[in-house]
Amino acid sequence: MLRQLTISELVDRLGRRDCSAQDALQACFDHIAQVDGEVKAFLSYDVPDAQAQAAAADRALQAGVTHAEKPLLGVPIALKDVLCHQGQPVGCSSKILQGFISPYDATVVERLKEAGAVVFGRLNMDEFAMGSSTENSAFGATLNPWDTTRIPGGSSGGCAASVAASECFASLGSDTGGSIRQPAALCGLVGLKPTYGLVSRFGLVAFASSLDQIGTFTKDVQDSARILQVIAGHDPKDSTSVPRPVPNFAGELTGDLRGLRLGVVKEFNIGGLDPEVSVAIQAAYRQLESLGAELVEVSLPHSDYAAATYYIIAPAEASANLARFDGIRYGARVDGRDPEELNSRTRGAGFGPEVKRRVILGTYVLSSGYYDAFYLRAQKVRTLIRNDFLKAFETVDAIVSPTTPTAAFKLGEKSGDPLQMYLSDIFTISCNLAGICGLSVPCGFTQAPKLPIGLQVLGKPFGEPTLFRIAHAYEQSMPWVRERAPLG
Repeated sequence: MLRQLTISELVDRLGRRDCSAQDALQACFDHIAQVDGEVKAFLSYDVPDAQAQAAAADRALQAGVTHAEKPLLGVPIALKDVLCHQGQPVGCSSKILQGFISPYDATVVERLKEAGAVVFGRLNMDEFAMGSSTENSAFGATLNPWDTTRIPGGSSGGCAASVAASECFASLGSDTGGSIRQPAALCGLVGLKPTYGLVSRFGLVAFASSLDQIGTFTKDVQDSARILQVIAGHDPKDSTSVPRPVPNFAGELTGDLRGLRLGVVKEFNIGGLDPEVSVAIQAAYRQLESLGAELVEVSLPHSDYAAATYYIIAPAEASANLARFDGIRYGARVDGRDPEELNSRTRGAGFGPEVKRRVILGTYVLSSGYYDAFYLRAQKVRTLIRNDFLKAFETVDAIVSPTTPTAAFKLGEKSGDPLQMYLSDIFTISCNLAGICGLSVPCGFTQAPKLPIGLQVLGKPFGEPTLFRIAHAYEQSMPWVRERAPLG
């Protein structure tokens, strides 16, 4: 079926004129109409705007424009509701931004359009990207296309669910502590969190500015490399964007792992790892060795402090970033007798419980008398965590681990226990603290019910070519590269 193709397969068919961009888009719309009532991945999508983009792509193809010139020409790609798309709503799945229309395109959206992509749709998420299950959205939970009694992960759950359900060919999300890799693992996709500074954050609504990074959800590694090639690169509009050449990512998809040393982290051998996840990960390690890689044990001695460090730094930055949502400049407004009461009522009505929890926590750790004890100390530990990774990368080319400690859990199973929910990101958080790159690739399934399991590959700063090389070789050697979710 057209909707189940990878981007590379679709590009091949578009190039041969076996189908049109409008056909590909309509296949997405037809399937959204069929399954999104169950999955609930999309918050909205603008049919006329998307059809106009697809028609323009078809005209370009007929005029002889090739995919060498525009690598994503005619490919429908959807966006997490945290990325600005001119003329479209951007609400971060929050009541406080209801009705707000973006006046400009995020840099990544500009680059997708320049590459010919058909950019459409707003995808559900945990409110302001705060959560690990997409149950914190103000507009209801998104469900997992593999089993709709279960969560798809978060905060980019709508991104993962939409691609796994074949409602779009790929999506862009954001990853602050695992919000791309964790849902990708739980939905059987390839999820990439690039190195901090490789992809512009201009037009991304900030959660924690020193941790946020835009990345991709795709059906295979080759598609991930194709999109990153388009969206990576320096952007003067983002002061954290690093001015360095963008390598040829697809050139690293050699299938050869000989000579690579992969680290297995001693401290990641935790007691809470699900037995079926452990079996799948150990099998993945053996497969990597059979492909020529050498696995060696490495130590990240400060990794035990990663979750505590993250949940001081991220809420602190969130409390500062979310101060702009005051009911005065844009978004929702609840009137009061004076500006202070207006602000209080608007934020009280507009923010959900998890956002309030993190803003209060962040404000507390930044307050007078507590800044040095909490925030400053957390920043020092963060430096130690980054140094642990840099030391490990002196002896290994990449690190491999589980992406998540369990497969997708039941809807509502952890929503009453924030601590258990936070621990869903135990393997992914340290990557953001260190500013390195990380990727999750499918590595098997649980038995009953059949649920995806993810293998995480962590790389050196700007080590994406090596990540793609490892993940692609592993993916192509395993049988589930063609597996699709029941609703896909």
